[in-house]
Amino acid sequence: MAVQASKTRVRVDPDTYYDIEQFLLDEADLLDERRFEEWVELMADDVHYWMPTRANRLARELDREISAPDEAAFFDETKEHLQQRLYRLQTGMAWAEDPPSRTRHLVTNLRVNATHDPNEYDVETSFLLYRTRLEREMDLFVGKRFDRLRRADNAYGWQIAKRKIILDQSTLLAKNLSSFF
Repeated sequence: MAVQASKTRVRVDPDTYYDIEQFLLDEADLLDERRFEEWVELMADDVHYWMPTRANRLARELDREISAPDEAAFFDETKEHLQQRLYRLQTGMAWAEDPPSRTRHLVTNLRVNATHDPNEYDVETSFLLYRTRLEREMDLFVGKRFDRLRRADNAYGWQIAKRKIILDQSTLLAKNLSSFF
């Protein structure tokens, strides 16, 4: 199920906004510091982590620019799938990540909206993921994330229940797509 920003924005209090902002910054640090086990634990057990593909369309077909849930996707994963990706990285058999990539996750343009559930918020951010590996491999991924964050009893106070990642690029020039977004 896709997470979309609400057309009617429901303001949240400044403390909640700040807490969510700090959570997202902490999440970016976990990824950039390769603390992937801790990052996967930020995912709710029922998480849907989804990155649909994007196509260049004529103006009259823009409603079909982003693939639907039952169509092709770069990622369409559960927590178990994310744990399997992490396990593969730890085996040393993920050759696309040996030596490991260096990443920098920049998260900006934060919008937080209340939902019908007082413990869940729809969160929209723009992101830039810079990835470099070896001497000459460099990739930029730019786009928007639509998250459903849920209050949690963990060190960060939140967990990710849904993440939809929309890349601005329709053609990926990266040699692999092994980074977490």
